[in-house]
Amino acid sequence: MKTAALSFQHLLAMYAGAILVPLIVGEALGLTSEQLTYLVSIDILMCGVATILQVVRNRYFGIGLPVVLGCTFTAVGPMIAIGSEFGITAIYGAIIVSGIVVFGISQFFGKLVRFFPPIVTGTVVMIIGLTLIPTAITNMGGGEDAADFGSMANLSLAFGTLVCIILIYRFTKGFTRSIAILIGLIVGTVAAMFMGKVDFSAVQEASLFHMVQPFYFGMPTFEWSAILTMILVAMVSLVESTGVYFATGDILEKDLKEEDLSNGYRAEGLAILLGGVFNAFPYTAFSQNVGLMQMTGVKSVRVIMITGVMLVTLGLIPKIAAITTIIPTAVLGGAMISMFGMVIAQGIKMLSGVISESPGNGMIIACSIGMGMGVTVVPELFQYFPSGVQILTSNGIVAGSITAIVLNIVFNMKPKRMQQTTTIHQEGV
Repeated sequence: MKTAALSFQHLLAMYAGAILVPLIVGEALGLTSEQLTYLVSIDILMCGVATILQVVRNRYFGIGLPVVLGCTFTAVGPMIAIGSEFGITAIYGAIIVSGIVVFGISQFFGKLVRFFPPIVTGTVVMIIGLTLIPTAITNMGGGEDAADFGSMANLSLAFGTLVCIILIYRFTKGFTRSIAILIGLIVGTVAAMFMGKVDFSAVQEASLFHMVQPFYFGMPTFEWSAILTMILVAMVSLVESTGVYFATGDILEKDLKEEDLSNGYRAEGLAILLGGVFNAFPYTAFSQNVGLMQMTGVKSVRVIMITGVMLVTLGLIPKIAAITTIIPTAVLGGAMISMFGMVIAQGIKMLSGVISESPGNGMIIACSIGMGMGVTVVPELFQYFPSGVQILTSNGIVAGSITAIVLNIVFNMKPKRMQQTTTIHQEGV
């Protein structure tokens, strides 16, 4: 019973992050309540599957550490952009290919990490967070094309939810603080019920049990720019997961070997691939559960395994998923401001320790964010470029990420090689 309680605590800690991603993406793409219910339920189920794949270590995949996997918020902006331009099937085509790529490079990713130092990953995370803020603001007003957009009722719910989250985060600690967003969503939805803005029809119509269905939204389609975008997202997620692996290993006092990391990357690759097949999302290790582990002192793999089983069970019950879809758009928008703001804050945190390390780092950040946001605001800037080049320039996240990678090589990697060559030459003389 105690183990089950500890497992449920881990489920609650990651639940808000798990349900927010399908709700945000589904709302942005205009899915029906039935489709949204499926998207939430399959995401919850796949979070469980991804966690189990990572926890069950064998010679082929699984790091064997008590880590929980969930959809990365890094993928939200790119998925909305891909779905808006090419349709939802292109999202899943890109996720499938990125999963195959992650699985394929798992053995060698340790060597590729040097191309994704904090100056690059922090910049990419910041760009993604910044591109998401307009979606949050639109939802605070009631959602795009809402008849009562910007009404006092919608703004009251949005800001009330945000204030509730802030107060909980400020005046509580430990586990309560870790589920501040979940509590805020519940409080906001209850307030909306009294205002008559909650529709329970989706819950009534949802079935009690269902089986998962591959390619629920149709057969995947493949667009080069979408694929490249999701591969970049996967690379950033792997770097973030690496940090979680080492943090968890440190808690368990376990020295991680290269083979352990490769197994972890393979498990993530499989999780991403399955996410694409079953129309869910790309998955990564959740850091909030590491914090919960530090707080409770419980480091059991068995606890996390049971959490994974719980998630799979919940994912098979659409009525539970349907409950999350009744959250009003304005309430969701209030929570999104804090969530997306935290994405930006995470990017700033990643950059704070490295911006002064090199004179060129400031220029890398400036040009990459400028390019990423510029292309996002004015996507037609490169409309006369060849189609092959537009793969890199048509999406702000891709354009900003490529800029960061290239400038990091120019400022922080190329000069070092040249310096080493000069030193060798002088020694030879």
